[in-house]
Amino acid sequence: MAYNVTLIPGDGIGPEVSAAARRVLEATGVEFHWDLAYAGDQAQDMHGTPLPDYVLDSIRQNKVALKGPITTPVGSGFRSVNVALRKALDLYVCLRPCKSYTGVPSLYQNVDIVVFRENTEDLYTGIEYDSGTPEMARLVDLVDATGRGHINQDSNISLRAISGTASRRIARYAFNYARANGRRKVTAVHKANILKSSDGRFLSAVTEVAREYPDIEFESAIVDSLCMNLVRRPQNYEVIVLPNLYGDIVSELCAGLIGGLGVAPGANIGDGAAVFEPTHGSAPKYTGQNKANPMAMILSGAMMLRHLGEQEAAERLKSAIAQVLAEGKSVTYDLKPDRNDPTAVGTSQAADAVIEALGR
Repeated sequence: MAYNVTLIPGDGIGPEVSAAARRVLEATGVEFHWDLAYAGDQAQDMHGTPLPDYVLDSIRQNKVALKGPITTPVGSGFRSVNVALRKALDLYVCLRPCKSYTGVPSLYQNVDIVVFRENTEDLYTGIEYDSGTPEMARLVDLVDATGRGHINQDSNISLRAISGTASRRIARYAFNYARANGRRKVTAVHKANILKSSDGRFLSAVTEVAREYPDIEFESAIVDSLCMNLVRRPQNYEVIVLPNLYGDIVSELCAGLIGGLGVAPGANIGDGAAVFEPTHGSAPKYTGQNKANPMAMILSGAMMLRHLGEQEAAERLKSAIAQVLAEGKSVTYDLKPDRNDPTAVGTSQAADAVIEALGR
């Protein structure tokens, strides 16, 4: 059986790490029909939009996509393609496993945390108002009229909305994952001591869901306290569920605990589709240099295999990656104890090493 998968190469280093992951996935013996689709800078040049409709149509039809990193402009330019994809396809689960690997330089060992970030709400909805606009003036008047405070006229506003519906479904996904994978504890993260309405809604919804899973230990943690304790004792955490913004920040922190984004895979999952991609960005300054670390992209491919039901192939691939990392020979510069180590290999050569390990 061959699986139809949408392949989105991405920007910057995306095409290189995507090509590496594609070769490795094919070397597992699982068959794929790749539906090549472009989003980001290249799509902007080709179609006048960074997210053409045919990309979404392809993912909807195939239900699975493997995606390289896409550049998100800072402060101006088009809004994030990543956010637009998640919103258009209702990919409400952002799943980011953060696991220690022998051989990867890190300050910590035995970290194995799975982060579940709610993907559709919070500040990332893009509902924003600029100062000097009629809409902003009406918002200022509304706040004044309710007597809840005052907003300066020269302010810009981003709205933050958190619903019980979205909070419950991300919580239920996290608890189901914990139960299915032998995880003993779920931690809900919030700032409900200050943001009593929005974060209070998230916390109450997750607590409500937790009662349905008496076999799973449940705790809550204030986000700033969580960050401190992750740095002090990361082994105390197994599954963490968070609203969108906190999830974005904390998942990067957790990646730092295991040695960096180079070994941090990810997935964005909804009821009708799933998109697998590395957590790291497009690193445009390394474009075309055969220098980028492909492991996060390959690990995302392993997650995709598992999602497709190819458990044996997924485990073989994860084992092969672990072997290459532990040997520390055929890895890119960022995985060497000394980043200037002349024995570091390139993107393609690191993929070759994983393919070789698959054959052992």
